[in-house]
Amino acid sequence: MEFITSPSQKFDLPKRIARLGELATNLWWTWNPEAARLFGRLDYDLWERLGHNPIRLLNEIEHARLKQSAKDADYLALYDAVFERFDAYFKKQAWTQKAHPELKNPVAYFSMEYGLHETLPIYSGGLGVLSGDHLKEASDLGLPLVGVGFMYAQGYFSQRISEDGWQEALNNFLTFDDLPVALVTKDGEPVAIEINFPDRAIRAQIWEVRVGRVPLYLLDSNVEGNDEYDRLLTARLYWSDLDRRIMQEILLGIGGVRALRALGYDPAVWHMNEGHASFLTLERIRELVAGGNTFADAARQTLSQNVFTTHTPVPAGNDEFPLWLVEKYLANYWGELGITREEFMEVAKHSHPHGETYSMPILALKLSGGSNAVSELHGEVSREMWKSLWSDRPVKDVPIDHITNGVHTANWLARRMNILLEKYLGADWYDNLDDPKLMQKLDTIPDEELWKVRLHLKRKLAFYLRERVRDRWTHGGFHPVQVVSSGVLINPYALTIGFARRFATYKRASLVFSDVERLLEIINRPNMPVQIIFAGKAHPADEPGKQLIQKVYRTVKKAETGGRLVFLEDYDMNLARYLVQGVDVWMNTPRRPYEASGTSGMKAAINGALNFSILDGWWREAYNERNGWAIGEEKPYESAETQDAADAESLYRALEHEIIPLYYDRNSKEMPLDWIARAKDAMKTVIPQFSTRRMVKEYVEKFYAPAAKK
Repeated sequence: MEFITSPSQKFDLPKRIARLGELATNLWWTWNPEAARLFGRLDYDLWERLGHNPIRLLNEIEHARLKQSAKDADYLALYDAVFERFDAYFKKQAWTQKAHPELKNPVAYFSMEYGLHETLPIYSGGLGVLSGDHLKEASDLGLPLVGVGFMYAQGYFSQRISEDGWQEALNNFLTFDDLPVALVTKDGEPVAIEINFPDRAIRAQIWEVRVGRVPLYLLDSNVEGNDEYDRLLTARLYWSDLDRRIMQEILLGIGGVRALRALGYDPAVWHMNEGHASFLTLERIRELVAGGNTFADAARQTLSQNVFTTHTPVPAGNDEFPLWLVEKYLANYWGELGITREEFMEVAKHSHPHGETYSMPILALKLSGGSNAVSELHGEVSREMWKSLWSDRPVKDVPIDHITNGVHTANWLARRMNILLEKYLGADWYDNLDDPKLMQKLDTIPDEELWKVRLHLKRKLAFYLRERVRDRWTHGGFHPVQVVSSGVLINPYALTIGFARRFATYKRASLVFSDVERLLEIINRPNMPVQIIFAGKAHPADEPGKQLIQKVYRTVKKAETGGRLVFLEDYDMNLARYLVQGVDVWMNTPRRPYEASGTSGMKAAINGALNFSILDGWWREAYNERNGWAIGEEKPYESAETQDAADAESLYRALEHEIIPLYYDRNSKEMPLDWIARAKDAMKTVIPQFSTRRMVKEYVEKFYAPAAKK
């Protein structure tokens, strides 16, 4: 079967640098800083103005600049070095081929969102960024993996904060010609799949994104033949109305399986990243039932190849649908499975005091051979949460394992920090980053050199924030108070704390404001100033989350803060890179134990920042008393109010008596030696243990390889 991916982009490039077009359409460049510099050096101002979009850059740059670069010896030297590395990457025998040569057929990885780069805004937050990092690491490890998701025509919303602190959501309509996506065609026609609902059929075409070695296929319902309502089905992430939500999840799970089949794939493993894709378990059963198997036999045969990762201990984060809604869209489906309506509902039924629902996590847990939480504590919480499904077992034996999340190191490590690590750990350090013994060499880095890199990254953050404010100011509609609140007065030499995440209420963004007068004393200490930078979005339908942003913003804009409290609107992957690389401390204050894992603090730590967090999620495993600070205690509280008060007091005391004095304790060269020692300890802890290198290898060893053998 011959498939063609038809990119919308055609570039008019000088022959000597013609492969820039090839590089622009493979996201390998996003985690290789020298490759990104190849685009930036063509026209740095245009590169920044276009939001680091190489496709737009190559189409909009003056041809004279391209011709000039094609004759520039320095540029051509960089060009040749990048493409030598690019070609070697795809030829190289990677870890999977050496450690698991039996993994021939791919792992099919399903996720509702993918955070790959800011120019492809088909992600909303941590779940999507983790998915993107998973794909990038699979590529690095040579793991045969194929991703499945949605091509959101409107992307995720852009956030504007009003003068009063209210979040406004602006929809972005994506221009596919400007994106690294290619329509999959056969014989000149788009490859499409179909889902039959009781009253109509919906078709979806397929776009491909190249993520290094890994193909990512994105379903798109905006095709001729679908009515206007159905064409909008894949327009945006996480529709609030349940009709569209269940239709999306049917399309992702059932349609995703059909898409891979239409493309000729026969995956060895089917990995559901969260419960949104759980219907894929039923579609795989349906395929076998169509071949003559019973539902029970087909369920047994497919069980061992299904892997399910749960990401949330918050009940509201687990999708469930009323039984009547399931019947509305799947009434013709259980017949194809060879079972009755009652048997179909029983597979995923969840009983509540207010009635029964169809639970996507229960569907996945019951029909998967391997299930995991995303940190050790989250594993304990999840086993307790779902123990009713295995009522004959003690809670500790509930079959939900844990694989703690990690981050894709190359994607989040500052270029300047990588240069420093190559100098002292070896040019090939990245190939062995999950080796804790290698990381001990971090102690050989002179304190002065590490501190110089840290100051460089802080200055870079401050410069970026000022330019960002300047850009918003020139576009108008920006009040002077908002200018100050957006970081224009940031001091690159003051202790800087970062707090950036989705604004859900359990993450307690306002905990640090529990005693505003005390906070003002902390940030305005003579000769010891402290800056706190906030960023994050609330889901457009999350009113409490939006109210939380407003509460934070109203405090930020008080004159008494002196511009030392900052709220940055429109948090995305680009802003995240500047923050995790440029702050001194990463603060995280979830109400324990509701943070399943968290990864932003890992991104900060690999760049030498110190974590200051509740002992929840990944930090409970990472904290060793030398690599950062803990907020609060590991114990249950009689009420949320008591817990909040205790955690706030712990937070203030640590800032006042430990963190601020340590940062400003300088030697004769104005270097905080004890602080630098902690930064090295943080890097030694986090780089090997909390990378996607370790994480994806763990998925291979625990789930993928055993499933493939079965």
